[in-house]
Amino acid sequence: MNWRAIMAIYRFEMARMWRTLFQSILSPVISTSLYFVVFGAAIGKNIGQIDGVEYGSFIVPGLIMLSLLTQSLSNAAFGIYFPKFTGTIYEIMSAPISTLEIVLGYVGAAASKSVLLGLIILATAWLFVPLHIDHPVFMFLFLVLTAITFSLFGFIIGIWADGFEKLQLVPLLIVTPLAFLGGSFYSIRILPPFWQDVSLLNPVMYLISGFRWSFFSQSDVHVGVSLGMTLVFLTLCMVAITFIFRTGYRLRP
Repeated sequence: MNWRAIMAIYRFEMARMWRTLFQSILSPVISTSLYFVVFGAAIGKNIGQIDGVEYGSFIVPGLIMLSLLTQSLSNAAFGIYFPKFTGTIYEIMSAPISTLEIVLGYVGAAASKSVLLGLIILATAWLFVPLHIDHPVFMFLFLVLTAITFSLFGFIIGIWADGFEKLQLVPLLIVTPLAFLGGSFYSIRILPPFWQDVSLLNPVMYLISGFRWSFFSQSDVHVGVSLGMTLVFLTLCMVAITFIFRTGYRLRP
């Protein structure tokens, strides 16, 4: 394993985060804080409790997961797309570094940024709502697995995209709506039976449900199912990336 090459890519991508600190960290934290103020403090007083949890606290896992998904996608997608756009990707591919090492460098940096952002948002949430974590180890496990999974997904999008518009296509039109409809602000158990069944087709719902369980020991589906779905999605992304590098899809002229 060429750790020097991995760390070179990793450090370069992490340095980009500090160069764009407002866009990478401050902007998502401020946006999420507004959700806490509006939904948690203002609207939450009129809603009361969901499954015995104050509404302001109930939405915290969903808001963290919403930011985690979108930032993991965008960080990884832009990280690999920009070398494609400038042509430096060919220098990386011709260097004595394997596909696994390239993916570890880019995806590792994107996932690290997302986990850091998720922890900052979690710390910020304590300023607005009362919060406790029943299973901190599982909380961190879901946080890391989700960040890695969607960073891999973003890596695939960055290779697939042939323009800056396509970089935003999947996050804006697919992932963000799925996150909103996956129980970020509500429990699917309050929906009519038909829409509960429809919600079970939403893969993001399993991520949010498992992450919420780590906070309150309550979830819409069993935590084992949530963890299993996360690992399935992670495996599918790894298979897709292996196919891309073996075939040179969107990498070779």
